[in-house]
Amino acid sequence: MSTETTTETQTGAPRDADTPDTQELRKLSPFELKDTLIELADESAKTRAAVMLNAGRGNPNWIATTPREAFFLMGQFALHESRRTWNEPDVGLAGMPKSPGIAARLRKFLDESEDSAGIRLLRDALDYGVSTLGFDADKFVWELTDAAIGDNYPVPDRMLVHCEHIVRAYLAKEMCDSRPPPGRFDLFAVEGGTAAMTYIFRSLMVNGLLQKGDTIALGTPIFTPYLEIPRLEEFGLRTVDIRQSAMTEEGRHAWQYPDSELRKLEDPRIKAFFVVHPGNPGATAMRRESMDLLVDLVRKKRPDLLILTDDVYGTFVEGFRSLAAELPHNTLLVYSYSKHFGCTGWRLGVVALHEDNIVDAMIARLPEAQREMLNERYGSILLEPERLKFIDRMVADSRAVALNHTAGLSLPQQLQMSLFSLFALLDKDDTYKKRCRKICRDRLAALYQGLDIDLPDDPLRTAYYQTLDLDVWARKHVGPAFVEYAESRHDPLDIVLALARRHGVVLLNGSGFEGPEWSARVSLANLDDDDYPRIGQSLKDIVIRAIQEWKGTRLDS
Repeated sequence: MSTETTTETQTGAPRDADTPDTQELRKLSPFELKDTLIELADESAKTRAAVMLNAGRGNPNWIATTPREAFFLMGQFALHESRRTWNEPDVGLAGMPKSPGIAARLRKFLDESEDSAGIRLLRDALDYGVSTLGFDADKFVWELTDAAIGDNYPVPDRMLVHCEHIVRAYLAKEMCDSRPPPGRFDLFAVEGGTAAMTYIFRSLMVNGLLQKGDTIALGTPIFTPYLEIPRLEEFGLRTVDIRQSAMTEEGRHAWQYPDSELRKLEDPRIKAFFVVHPGNPGATAMRRESMDLLVDLVRKKRPDLLILTDDVYGTFVEGFRSLAAELPHNTLLVYSYSKHFGCTGWRLGVVALHEDNIVDAMIARLPEAQREMLNERYGSILLEPERLKFIDRMVADSRAVALNHTAGLSLPQQLQMSLFSLFALLDKDDTYKKRCRKICRDRLAALYQGLDIDLPDDPLRTAYYQTLDLDVWARKHVGPAFVEYAESRHDPLDIVLALARRHGVVLLNGSGFEGPEWSARVSLANLDDDDYPRIGQSLKDIVIRAIQEWKGTRLDS
């Protein structure tokens, strides 16, 4: 092949002339870089008659079926109810569901339907709502039915009444290890976790709680968009890294925060701490000692510190407990249903803020002129706008205030969110949750089998991702001379480029998460079990080639 059309990477994989230079590629988010990697991997798969393996995506390849079946059954029942009030079948027109007696009619519908998991979930959900949560049966069933039809604006706009109670109970179980703090969390249903974060940042800025030039801390490595949001021009925030730089005695990444990193938060210039917990890409929950240190630090030295925590992976760790459970006064919690229930396309997320919180207290202490300006901003939606809670200000801001009357997550989305939550609440043995965890752990074991290395135990690991640092491995198993050679001749992106080009395997570069330069993140959620040994073998092949190249240069010299 002519050198005019290709060059050779240091890993022995050909690079097309029209492939962007690695220095240019390093400017991209790993989620944008993946498009280039997919193109390379697809070409590799075509020439090798193999299947491209895209282990860069975090989208799981399983779905929760029972709550989806219940959703479609509610749709059938809801249509029956609509046709009861008004029915013109020739036109395809019906009326709106009516509340009186609707719970009894749902029970009759369920009793007359063929038994299934979805039928049982709806029957148990009705019993749970009435007997455990204290719902009025007709009001509860009407909310579910009307949500299935989607014929009304969301009322209340922040979240449907029964849906909020249900999701609050779900968060108490999954995010608080069934030990929620005293008091109540107010909830805002949103279009996924990333929408939640953009709403939070915007409202913090609008309400003067963060201003351009302020400093916030990021728990790194972290989900790449969370690196990018505070640095956008409209926010203009300075960032300080709180790094998960702790290493184990064996010299591996623990993906934990050393005490010295957490103590950076003592600096009063840091207004907020933004963290994904359990981590992405580190994929571990914070150890108890770090949680205790952080709780002590906030209570004694930084009672003014705001904490933003994205806990989407919490269900993958036994006994997980959110920072919102430990520091409810200081913490805004973001949770997404996407990973656990396999529903990224549904766009289901929620923001939780304790009724007694630092944010509302900070707004109350703003200078009078600033409070008057905010009162004017929100004056069209409340006669006493100074009493508007921050979480309700987020709702208004999400629709530019003027469109607050049409705010809120769509009713069918809130219905599915309720059914996902009820499914988990009624799963007393956590059968579904344990199976999801086992899927990820089995795939992690298969990956390490392909790498031909031992998998260390870590009870705080989610196993949803695995970030592999080749620099750390090479220093221990090959030696510093090889590492020095490799780093002088290679670009860190050569790892993921060579994997895509030579093996048709797509991974995301760890550096794009502000993780270790020579690392790559493997998603253990989105491919078949049998694919993970091949990914491990492919990565092992890349490393072996680099070692052989290094040994060849030593012999030549």
